[in-house]
Amino acid sequence: MITPLHGSRPAEILLVDDNEADVVLTTRCFMKAKLLVNLHSVENGERCMAFLRKEGPFATMPTPDLILLDLNMPVMDGREVLAEISMDKDLRHLPVVILTTSAEERDVLLMYKLRCSSYITKPVDFEKLMEVIRQISNYWLTVVVLPPQHSPKHE
Repeated sequence: MITPLHGSRPAEILLVDDNEADVVLTTRCFMKAKLLVNLHSVENGERCMAFLRKEGPFATMPTPDLILLDLNMPVMDGREVLAEISMDKDLRHLPVVILTTSAEERDVLLMYKLRCSSYITKPVDFEKLMEVIRQISNYWLTVVVLPPQHSPKHE
């Protein structure tokens, strides 16, 4: 097992995706990459925001080091989630990687305007998805210095 975050602890990753097959594939990719991560998943933006704000059943969940966010979901889509995260002083420091099937220019532009950290078009082929997960993991969990798990509240 490769321990991300420079060997300090497992990375906490929140996967926000309503497609169960994509969640299973992404989980398999992380396992196959042999990275020590705690992968949490929720199926829509409303539950994502509850997770991030530690509300209800998510009260004891850790703050994620990285959020992998799909755009097209029921209840509250990824665009609404990113808009809400970017306006929340307690959440806007969190890195959000858009991982979606949409390659629409307007989606890409809007997500960057809302300050996403990266925008990645999700491949449908398992081996290509595996490579994308490896690249995400390598960059975000071993190269980048992420904010501390318990970041101080800022105005």
